[in-house]
Amino acid sequence: MSDIEVPISGEQIDLVAGDYTATIASVGASLRTLRFRDRDLVVPFSADELRPSFRGATLAPWPNRIVDGRYTFDGAEQQLPLTEPARGNALHGLVAWLDFEVVDRTASSVVLSATIAPQLGYPHRVAVVVSYTLGEAGLETEVEGTHLGAGVAPWGASAHPYLLAGPGPVDDWTLIVPADTVLETAGERLLPAGSHPIDSVRGGELDFRSARSIGDTFVDHAYTDVHRDDSGFATVTVTNRAGDAGVALVWDAACEWVQIHTADRPSPEPSRIGLAVEPMTCAPDAFNSGDGLVRLESGASHAASWRIHAL
Repeated sequence: MSDIEVPISGEQIDLVAGDYTATIASVGASLRTLRFRDRDLVVPFSADELRPSFRGATLAPWPNRIVDGRYTFDGAEQQLPLTEPARGNALHGLVAWLDFEVVDRTASSVVLSATIAPQLGYPHRVAVVVSYTLGEAGLETEVEGTHLGAGVAPWGASAHPYLLAGPGPVDDWTLIVPADTVLETAGERLLPAGSHPIDSVRGGELDFRSARSIGDTFVDHAYTDVHRDDSGFATVTVTNRAGDAGVALVWDAACEWVQIHTADRPSPEPSRIGLAVEPMTCAPDAFNSGDGLVRLESGASHAASWRIHAL
């Protein structure tokens, strides 16, 4: 295939298993589509569309924001490019626009790999491997980082799927987020403003521990102190207005945080068309706070996984 024939979102990898189908795009190792029977479980985008709003992208070596793009790690001050210029932050890591290489694939799985090169603001070489496996239980994703250089590298990972519970905007859906603590944000820049018990923030408006309608609630917050089952897994669920269908995202113990966003966009852009559910290994701005930040020693690896399935 010549370069001119490659879609904007990169090589397309179609996966099939039972009632599930998925398409992975190589740019950002992105989840472009996921369907169960005749319905979408994530907000899709087209192969020749410039991926909107990090939709389905892999996020590493940090998720969310680094305030002002500045941090100090092991005594060295670093300045990252401000990839969220309107808010003056470094957003969602360095791999979302890397074109990953397919290193293994079957009819129902694919493994993609890319390497973060040492650069201004992040002087570390880290191999990133993203594995997608489709089965009867849904789509499982694993993101693993391996530090290839000397010294220690800061590391965090996540993904950015927008879940679809059914037709209509998120206002019509019912949400469960099993978390006792939320990170409040300040101002238009959405800067971290301290973690608080969930029922003490905005009059409990962000408390979805018990199933309730999203309505017109604006959410763009990170939650932690999540409730887990006996195997260490936590689950966010979102269901349609009728309550007879929906989608769930389940994540492992490596992810201590989950970001929830109602996908509010300014007019005339489509707004509140899906619910971003982002399991994160660390807190927003963890390169500064250290909250959940992984220290990758030379030669060491760190992996996190999550699964999306139909309800």
